[in-house]
Amino acid sequence: MEMPRPGDAHEKLGALVGEWAGEETLHPSPWDPVGGGAQAQVTNRWVADGFAVVQEYEQRRNGRVTFRGHGVFWFDPGRGEYVMHWWDSMGGTAGEYRGRFDGDVLMLSAPMPQGGHSRTSWTLTGPDAHTFLMEVSPDGQVWQPAMEGRYRRGARRAPTKAAKRARPAVAKSRPARKPARAAKPARSAKKAAASRKRSVKKTRSRRR
Repeated sequence: MEMPRPGDAHEKLGALVGEWAGEETLHPSPWDPVGGGAQAQVTNRWVADGFAVVQEYEQRRNGRVTFRGHGVFWFDPGRGEYVMHWWDSMGGTAGEYRGRFDGDVLMLSAPMPQGGHSRTSWTLTGPDAHTFLMEVSPDGQVWQPAMEGRYRRGARRAPTKAAKRARPAVAKSRPARKPARAAKPARSAKKAAASRKRSVKKTRSRRR
């Protein structure tokens, strides 16, 4: 029996695969009444021989991790929809988002447990960049932004001061020492040589 292989619908998820990092803007919402800026690191990788993509997400604010998430993207051929199951550090049960690609935009939506609706979209602006938008709506008709992100492939956040302090110190290389000079002959050896010369001269003079 020949094993099934991923099709064109699965390959479209490949645009999300890779290491990403970027800046985010959080708008005032029920989860964050104040809002503000954040930095995020995202890792998306293929699993199940190319039938699904797993995402590991980490958000930082003011230099510390404030939110983590874990998602699984896959294609449901029965309904012709893309699906994302999502778990995060806010707890609760997994959310199930469904939707489709519209050109270079993947848009998925889901009802929220506390009421209302949530909608997420990834706009693939290029092979090394994409944007993300999360919106909420009380009735599924009028939407307002909850979070926006701009990510680049391969980007890394700068190490924090704590991480710099944790790095092992690297010993500075010292210049090689110059080889020691040969020791000068002792004064006694010089005197002995001079004495031998004088004795030789005396011997020669006597023979003459």
